[in-house]
Amino acid sequence: MLHILITGSTRGIGAATVEALAGRARVVGHGSRDADGVIGADFADPAAADRLWDAALERLGGRIDVLINNAGVFEAIAVDAPLPDWQAAWGRTMQINLQASADLTRRAILHWRERRTGGRLVNIASRAAYRGDSPAHWHYAASKAGMVAMTKSIARGFASEDILAFAICPGFTMTGMAEDYLASRGGEKLLADIPLGRVADAAEVASAAAWLALEAPASMTGAVLDINGASFVR
Repeated sequence: MLHILITGSTRGIGAATVEALAGRARVVGHGSRDADGVIGADFADPAAADRLWDAALERLGGRIDVLINNAGVFEAIAVDAPLPDWQAAWGRTMQINLQASADLTRRAILHWRERRTGGRLVNIASRAAYRGDSPAHWHYAASKAGMVAMTKSIARGFASEDILAFAICPGFTMTGMAEDYLASRGGEKLLADIPLGRVADAAEVASAAAWLALEAPASMTGAVLDINGASFVR
């Protein structure tokens, strides 16, 4: 049975992914605080991701086969905000959404290299990586674009070592973050931009994440899967 670490596992896509993996893998989750099956770590702290890896590795008996980077924040900052607030918002979003994922991924690659077993990385990015986001969420879009670029770089750089990397770019997904955003921007108007006529369910994204983690063929490494109801097609 594969050993999997998933970040941001306490709600939304993360919680649904844990459920999708139940009985198929041994999973350790991550959240803002310790709980049953969950290791607490605040990714705003630059050292937190490294500590999380060590704690998860210990809990999983010294072996992690798959890393799913899902944790993230979606916090607005206006373009006319004072410069210190603007830079703080960008710094916090990049730290939590991108740097922490990169730090965990670095540890995963070093672990897989040391064990010579290969491994799998699944990054939960966003439709915003390709189509951008609102005027108050440039930083969110930039962080997710960085995650996609990181995925592709790892796939190209480490495939020869059987280290595989995949990304998922959901559009609006019915999680706490998306519900708040839809409400704040006139939900019906936004739904009109989705040909499917609805936002994705977290379980739909989770099913793709679980498949990439467990079953996707190795030749798919570097693939980015869109789950957005055809609101953005590439």
